[in-house]
Amino acid sequence: MILTKNSIILYSVMPKKMQKMLSLILFFLLFSPSLKAESPNFIIIFTDDQGYEDIGCFGSPKIKTPHLDKMAAEGRKFTSFYSANSVCSPSRAALMTGSYPTRVSVPGVLFPRHEIGLNPDEVTIAEVLKEKGYATACIGKWHIGHKPKFLPTRQGFDSYFGIPYSNDMTIDPEASLADNINLRNGFTKERIKKEKPKKNLVPLMRNEEVIEYPCDQTTLTKRYTEEAVKFISENKDSPFFLYLPHTMPHIPLFASEQFKGKSKRGLYGDTIEEIDWSVGQILKSIKEKGIDQKTLVIYTSDNGPWKLDRGRGGSAYPLRGYKFQTYEGGMRVPCIMRWPGKVPKGTSCDEVAASIDLMPTIAKLAGAKLLKDRKIDGKNIWPLISGTEGAVSPHEIYYYYKGNRLESARQGKWKIRRSGKKSQSVELYDLDSDISETKNLAKENETLVQDMIKKMNLFDEGLKKTQRPVGKL
Repeated sequence: MILTKNSIILYSVMPKKMQKMLSLILFFLLFSPSLKAESPNFIIIFTDDQGYEDIGCFGSPKIKTPHLDKMAAEGRKFTSFYSANSVCSPSRAALMTGSYPTRVSVPGVLFPRHEIGLNPDEVTIAEVLKEKGYATACIGKWHIGHKPKFLPTRQGFDSYFGIPYSNDMTIDPEASLADNINLRNGFTKERIKKEKPKKNLVPLMRNEEVIEYPCDQTTLTKRYTEEAVKFISENKDSPFFLYLPHTMPHIPLFASEQFKGKSKRGLYGDTIEEIDWSVGQILKSIKEKGIDQKTLVIYTSDNGPWKLDRGRGGSAYPLRGYKFQTYEGGMRVPCIMRWPGKVPKGTSCDEVAASIDLMPTIAKLAGAKLLKDRKIDGKNIWPLISGTEGAVSPHEIYYYYKGNRLESARQGKWKIRRSGKKSQSVELYDLDSDISETKNLAKENETLVQDMIKKMNLFDEGLKKTQRPVGKL
């Protein structure tokens, strides 16, 4: 709206009654909620240990993923997208906080015996969005603290439904049991409190109570999906954030009767194909509710696949390495983003982007502000997501931590990796021409190697000086 000199003069000579009426009209036009740009919805689907190749549109020869393939055809693939770590807990802490996991002192996997978790003083994506009036839900595997103090309900989520850590772990005998808990396999509350916990028997929680033990893992993906669709339906008229971190395909592998034995890739493939069905249900739901055009859906994995025999693990082909490693196969993960009318359909982006970028990007899209009293490592990657012409990665250099040790880094096409603690060996790869990291070019590029190592050391030194404490009981 433009005010000219003539319009101001005209307004000044109007009768006061007419001035008042015009002022009300202007106020309505400027501030009416119905005319404001609607806040977008956000859905993050986060799988567990899914390999880079394990989607049809990423090259899987045997796993069928028609819904994910369609999501890519209607959205954008990211082929140089990175997790912030090659194991579960650190990668989730990074996603939630937009920071390298070592910075927030969650560098390794948490177990039921641990009494630590993501510090409640950290600010999660959910908390950022709550400030803007978003409804929030976490459905699935949390794994950054299972004690009440660290659960999703204390980290910005209105509700939680899922297994609080990996499905190969145990129950914490001190966990709060619901009055109407579904006890299976002959268990009683007394047995849970007194007996030594058994591996692979894990609790299913709602909010801060165990509602089923041991959890029937064959139904998990189906139940997660039902919960997700219900949440979408209940919040279709207001902005929401749905975080859906699937338990599968972490081992032990489980699929429902509808999918078990159907994939040519064995039980591992069954789990992925059921997750693909789940994605289809979610996309169908937002379309039916009429919110497809205002919902950004992001699909990615927490890290690379296990190196397992008998087809139990996934494939990172053509990448080298697996989960637990800082080779590309351990940390470069499949990623698809979809938002009709906002994300260019049927496109692909090979610029470096990462899970730590999701928090600042989502905050920007929601009109939320990040706290300035702490370092956030992630960057706003909306120019990459929206396909802005000429957009490049905001990361001059991206770092790969293994525990508290900065082991690798990528600068443009160059990837450097330091292995061995005492007799340190250095590897340098040109990822543009050698995505499989087969030819070590360190000796031919000594100046570049020294420059990248210097940058790594300076960054690591700075991070350690500003490292924030882990949450403790």
